[in-house]
Amino acid sequence: MAKHVCPWWLGYLLVNPMRRWFQNPETILSPYVAEGMTVLDIGPGMGFFTIPAARMVGDTGRVIAVDIQEKMLKSLEKRAEKAGVAGRIVTRLCEPNSLGISEPIDLCLAFNVVHEVPDPRTLFSQIRGILKPTGKLFLAEPGGWHVSEEDFKVTLALAAAVGLKLIAEPKIRRSRSALLALD
Repeated sequence: MAKHVCPWWLGYLLVNPMRRWFQNPETILSPYVAEGMTVLDIGPGMGFFTIPAARMVGDTGRVIAVDIQEKMLKSLEKRAEKAGVAGRIVTRLCEPNSLGISEPIDLCLAFNVVHEVPDPRTLFSQIRGILKPTGKLFLAEPGGWHVSEEDFKVTLALAAAVGLKLIAEPKIRRSRSALLALD
């Protein structure tokens, strides 16, 4: 599945304010993120979802942002500082096949990243291992030609194979999305 990794400089396009018109992060996340939660954002780019999630978890929660690209994380840190939520976000550089996370997670965000991962089944297994019993995985992949409907079905089958069941299919413009929970 992993064809390539989005270059760090393309992260500036992903945080473009115009994106909010068709993918408003607060609207997308608000049904799933609450104060006090621990949220894991995998492949956060420069924080399009990370920073709004940090506002939502409040002072008693936190967002852990993991990425394989240090430049993405450094840009996210600068943006979080400017937004006043840096104290709620922990960034971690990870390896392509290891999240390096052991903390229990309430919600895992995997937006536009699974198709770039060398071994999605291993990723899903790691996520399953850190989700709290009531935890959820919010998965979204780019729609259209980038990730076909068939490829997305394969992705969901890989998640199901490690014990993550589909519980909802939130509608996100220009994306294929799924909410998964422990089986």
